[in-house]
Amino acid sequence: MTGFLLFLSLSLAACVLAFVVPGHWTTRVSSVMGSFAAAALVYSGIVSFFFHSWSLNLWNLQGWGLLEVGEPRLPAFFVVVTGLVFLPVSWFSPEYLKRLQPRYDLRYFVLIYHALMMAIALTFLARDVITFLLAWEIMSVASYLAVNFEHLQESHTQAGYTMLGASEAGFLLTLGAWLPLIAVSHSIDFSAIQAASARHHFPLSLGWAVMLCSFFGFGVKAGLFPSMSWLPRAHPAAPANFSAILSGVILNLGIYGIIEINGVLWPIHNPSEGLLIVVIGSVTALIGILYASTENHLKRMLAHSSIENMGLITIALGATFTFRAAHLPELAWIAGIAALYQILNHSLYKSLLFLGAGAIDAGTGDLEMDRLGGLARRMPWTSAAMLAGVMAISALPPFNGFISEWLIIQSLLRSVVLKPTIDQVIFAFSGVIVALTAGLAATAFIKLYGMIFLGPGRSAASENAHEAGYGPRWAMGSLALLCLILGVTPTYVVTGLSPLAAQLAGGGVLGGLIPPFFSPRHLPRSLGQTFGPLGAEVGHHLLPGPGLVFLYQSPGPSPNVVFASSPSYLAVAMGIFLALSYLALRIVKKHQRVVRHEPWQGGVRQLPADAHYTATGFSNPIVVIFQAILRPYRPVEHEQFLASHFHSAVQREVRESYVVDRLVFYPAATVVQSIAGVLARIHHGKINVYIAYALITLLAVISLSLWVFP
Repeated sequence: MTGFLLFLSLSLAACVLAFVVPGHWTTRVSSVMGSFAAAALVYSGIVSFFFHSWSLNLWNLQGWGLLEVGEPRLPAFFVVVTGLVFLPVSWFSPEYLKRLQPRYDLRYFVLIYHALMMAIALTFLARDVITFLLAWEIMSVASYLAVNFEHLQESHTQAGYTMLGASEAGFLLTLGAWLPLIAVSHSIDFSAIQAASARHHFPLSLGWAVMLCSFFGFGVKAGLFPSMSWLPRAHPAAPANFSAILSGVILNLGIYGIIEINGVLWPIHNPSEGLLIVVIGSVTALIGILYASTENHLKRMLAHSSIENMGLITIALGATFTFRAAHLPELAWIAGIAALYQILNHSLYKSLLFLGAGAIDAGTGDLEMDRLGGLARRMPWTSAAMLAGVMAISALPPFNGFISEWLIIQSLLRSVVLKPTIDQVIFAFSGVIVALTAGLAATAFIKLYGMIFLGPGRSAASENAHEAGYGPRWAMGSLALLCLILGVTPTYVVTGLSPLAAQLAGGGVLGGLIPPFFSPRHLPRSLGQTFGPLGAEVGHHLLPGPGLVFLYQSPGPSPNVVFASSPSYLAVAMGIFLALSYLALRIVKKHQRVVRHEPWQGGVRQLPADAHYTATGFSNPIVVIFQAILRPYRPVEHEQFLASHFHSAVQREVRESYVVDRLVFYPAATVVQSIAGVLARIHHGKINVYIAYALITLLAVISLSLWVFP
């Protein structure tokens, strides 16, 4: 509790100091206070996750119960992730905000920033429904103010309203899950709701209602299908440091809500519910990566990539719930590990990429890939950090994205143990989607890095770019280092996440995935004889822990190794290979004379900027396929009457039409407008008719009351 109280004290002090210190010190003081507050948040989460939880009673509502905050293992995990994102963002912000200082009052930025951090922490730590909903609403309003901070631009204001409207719609839908839980448990306390779900067997229809309302309600905040269209509108509008928080933390709130209700308070017991979650996650991931592959604006592309990653996390969660409902706790545990690992990884590398986007924006004033290029020579620190982020999000070893996506695919491949054939088909379909998204993600981020950092500059902005300062460099460098550490030590990360994954899976053991190679007395003889000579026990006398190898054996009298991998050994092998390659090149260069010449470019000395290969050309094959399948653009005609005796002029243009809006929300809006048009006819201004409406309504209510309460 000490760490949490210290966090609150520092955040409140920062809000006060923002209006006390001189204006030019505002952001620096906020950075220092925000850094210490985020560090206190990480400390509080680590203590609660690994050692002991705590709780704090806030208020006793007469007739309702206690309002309470606490930090059991699940909220502690999300609190640690939140602090790990806010810490580097606090370092990044002072220099980045200089560009906004002439037009906006940064004192209000500091207030919004720390209020948002406190609201997010309280949302995770709330242990009753009332506190959770209040913190959620404060967080939603603070998020809107953050996205709309540059309010002088109309497009930013519209994006903020869109985000706020979507958030409130999701909030109302989640009430459809909270109210039945309160009704059946007769309490607003989370522990009472969880105890009621364990004691009683409720109708299947109630379980479906709670799952659907909670999943699609919280799915709005997570950017899941079909409510993801607000996300690519909000990201370009928000400042880059808020974009990092939006993608790295706020999206996690939606995932947390789904896990809290469907994995802890009201665990899913029907495999069909888990399969639905897998399907929705697959559709979300596919749509997100298709848009990311065809987008050329850096922040919009990263926003679509966040949608894809939320889809991957949802797939892993759906697999966890499905295996748990099918009484396969070990497989549910592996899928749960994959989901939690992906949550952690996405928060880190997506925050890194958005901070990199902010550094590029500050250094060039442009985020269109077609107008950038050659920044590796002018922004080498940003280039190196972005390369780490690109490799991590593309699931390339030795960075952290590789192991979590690999575990997701491996957990889906275990669908062969499920009994109904349809379950196996759905898991196989989802596995294909995950593989496809991995390939398209690599293509998209090759485009991102190649078109922004390599080749020649395509505009004056890229030619005159300048490197970010020390604060942004430390922020991006620390996130890149974390991505590398989590990629080369995955068995230790899995060991740490194991208790939480076991809670979500209803069981599962660490030895089912990481054999105790460093403890030979506990190692099955067959494994020791097979994998010992291959190096599975290398480091036994130097490293603590169960080992450095992932390995899963099929259960049964004659177990077989289903999959095995060791990113730690792979990282060492890659390092040795790179070192040997470097030495070989040095030896070759030492004995050969190197002559440099001007590059040959089609017979001309230097190609003009508009003749270079662009991001649009790179992604055009995907655009052609994407447009043929999903038709993301729609023609719009405008008629202009030149004069009464002249024909009207017709202009035709093509506008982007988000596929989900076109297939889901536009038809729904058309139906609602039609109903509203019919109802509008009853408003004609005749007072006698209005009195008749009132009398008819009164008679209907009396008749209904007599029927219900005879």
